[in-house]
Amino acid sequence: MLENFFKLSQNGTNARTEVVAGFTTFLTMAYIMFVNPQILSAAGMDRGAVFVATCLASAIGTLVMALYANYPLALAPGMGLNAYFTYGVVLGMHYSWQVALGAVFISGVCFLVLSITRLREAIVDAIPNSQKMAISAGIGLFLGIIALKEAGVVVANPETYVALGNLKEPATLLAILGFFLMVGLDARRVPGAIIIAILAITVIGIAAGVSPAAGIFSMPPSLAPTFLQLDLKGTLSLGLVTIVFAFLFVDLFDNTGTLVGVAHRAGLIGPDGKIPRLGRAFIADSTATMAGALLGTSTVTSYIESAAGVKAGGRTGLVGVVVAALFLVSLFLSPLAGTVPVYATAPALLFVACLMARGLVEIDWEDVTEYAPAVVTALAMPLTFSIANGIAFGFITYAAVKILAGRTHEAGFGVLALAVLFIIKFAVL
Repeated sequence: MLENFFKLSQNGTNARTEVVAGFTTFLTMAYIMFVNPQILSAAGMDRGAVFVATCLASAIGTLVMALYANYPLALAPGMGLNAYFTYGVVLGMHYSWQVALGAVFISGVCFLVLSITRLREAIVDAIPNSQKMAISAGIGLFLGIIALKEAGVVVANPETYVALGNLKEPATLLAILGFFLMVGLDARRVPGAIIIAILAITVIGIAAGVSPAAGIFSMPPSLAPTFLQLDLKGTLSLGLVTIVFAFLFVDLFDNTGTLVGVAHRAGLIGPDGKIPRLGRAFIADSTATMAGALLGTSTVTSYIESAAGVKAGGRTGLVGVVVAALFLVSLFLSPLAGTVPVYATAPALLFVACLMARGLVEIDWEDVTEYAPAVVTALAMPLTFSIANGIAFGFITYAAVKILAGRTHEAGFGVLALAVLFIIKFAVL
């Protein structure tokens, strides 16, 4: 049955290899079970319910990707988008988390429409590569400043905006140690380096009396506090176009980049350079985002950590079935999720920030009309505490410098149109 459904031999793999690859992928991304509830609880959401929503949304999204698209691609609430949800939309713009969930759901619907109508390729192709890379790097910097703040390494200062925190605090020292441990384990190519470091720092913190223990196993918490709590009416009445666009835009490029990267490593890209079943993969991703919003979590997207499972030999959706099953089993680890403190998860944010900042390498540093707008995009995200503002500033700058340099044709109609819309948005709203 597995052979017929997933076409294992046709893809050069077998059931045992796929199962091992599934465990490998899960270990590399399991940290999201602890980090996502930590971030979204800061928005006022029930931490236990978010933990359940995270596990269920990850399992559903990954399972749809596995059974419908037959890709070894795992999905979970996206890092960066969850931070934007909490710190940008809820705490920064003072919208309720219910309205923010509504924006996530609408972005998922828009993504589904784009996937069905095949407009996604036109949108992806219309955006300059330098801006795609800058958005990824900017989200990394956005995560980085949040991580340093949560760890206590940087604090607010009225004169200098930010300043160095108290490095003698035990929690801050443990956060720094956790980051060093993650990097060291990853350098040694240890599977699950992030989750290992999170759990190790949690144990050290409990042993040192820095934070309490709440247990490991129990029945899953109630999902009721977040289930179907999204406020679609509020989202539509407030006209949160920019926020919906930011969720959609980042998910679109994050998913596209991840899919291309994993498919390339798995040797799944055809001789014509096209990715088979691309439409199905996008439909799976958009479905996962809508399901996540209904359950009570931020945008669900494809995880680049899936490349670890591909490296272990995974080639088909059977990998995803294993990952989904492990997320469902993890529902019984809610006390452990409640035990993991902020100083143990902050290093994970910083580590992911480092990974995402690599996008800056792909920018053409010989062309000032490419790298200047890219730097504006990347810097604006952390300094305005908004992914949407970073995208807007980057597009406006890109269009302006191309026009002034006499190279308007390089910007393209799509970028120019978006730049005008962003200018109107800042001028009117």
